[in-house]
Amino acid sequence: MNTSLHPPVSRPERVFVVGATGYIGKFVVRELVARGYDVVSFVRERSGVGSKTRAGETCTQLKGSDVRFGDVSSMESLMKSGIRGEHFDVVVSCLTSRNGGVKDSWNIDYQATRNALDAGKAAGATHFVLLSAICVQKPLLEFQRAKLKFEQELKESGLTWSIVRPTAFFKSIAGQVESVKKGKPFVMFGNGELTSCKPISEADLARFIADCLEDPAKKNKILPIGGPGKAISFRQQGEMLFELLGRQPKFKSVPIQMFDAIIPLLSLLAKIFPKMQDKAEFARIGKYYCSESMLVLDPQTGRYDADMTPSYGSDTLRDFYKRALKEGLAGQELGEHSMF
Repeated sequence: MNTSLHPPVSRPERVFVVGATGYIGKFVVRELVARGYDVVSFVRERSGVGSKTRAGETCTQLKGSDVRFGDVSSMESLMKSGIRGEHFDVVVSCLTSRNGGVKDSWNIDYQATRNALDAGKAAGATHFVLLSAICVQKPLLEFQRAKLKFEQELKESGLTWSIVRPTAFFKSIAGQVESVKKGKPFVMFGNGELTSCKPISEADLARFIADCLEDPAKKNKILPIGGPGKAISFRQQGEMLFELLGRQPKFKSVPIQMFDAIIPLLSLLAKIFPKMQDKAEFARIGKYYCSESMLVLDPQTGRYDADMTPSYGSDTLRDFYKRALKEGLAGQELGEHSMF
């Protein structure tokens, strides 16, 4: 279903997608194929959580697109195995680092994405659609800085651009579904009201990204986007789970101040043992997501504002939780992003 308010005027034909095997990337490819685009998916030979997905399964997941295998970190691989001297109209990047580690962030969120931009320009592309993140508004982490560096270079590239900054994905707030179902308490930091978000489904976000190719109002714009309905706090997420299970809420509160002891210690150890650098960064990531809302940051007040965060789509968190409680979380694995 094309939910764009503006039907395409001059529809691009060929789309080169990087990050196509990611959580959002797979849905973006399917949406573009469903809309009739000629899609080339450039992917790794082994992908998915733990690199367990093999080439054959990848081709099945990305059915309808021309699946090409290579390494987005290598310009030679991108040009020879991906572009192959052909013309493309649009590049869509759904690349993101696997875990937010320092080196991985700069290798993927910046350099590999920059490679995709350069390859796209060489192939004649005139439009680059970037899946970014709403949290780059307040950059305290390496992956945010890497994403922002690329965003700036994209805006200066001479291409038409669309930068999509989604709020939390459904899977990122599904980490406690199974444990609560088994009778364990819902773990939250403080009173559970420190943060809020407008979670969006992978399918709705994919539709929004596809709309960027067709809606002139989404070109040369930074596009924060959330799912339908009001913003929901961490505590409210837990209350919703217990309500759907027909149980009395049972919470366990963890002091967020624990990070204030862990982060300096790991940061000190990282200076002595470089291999600890990512451990310190993961702790900073943990604190960030437990203390910062995934909503638009009002530049005037410096506060997160739910009303300023656009809503899109029709998939609700309640319906997602219902399905997850009934059918499990297949396809929603957090992998290296897991906290609980």
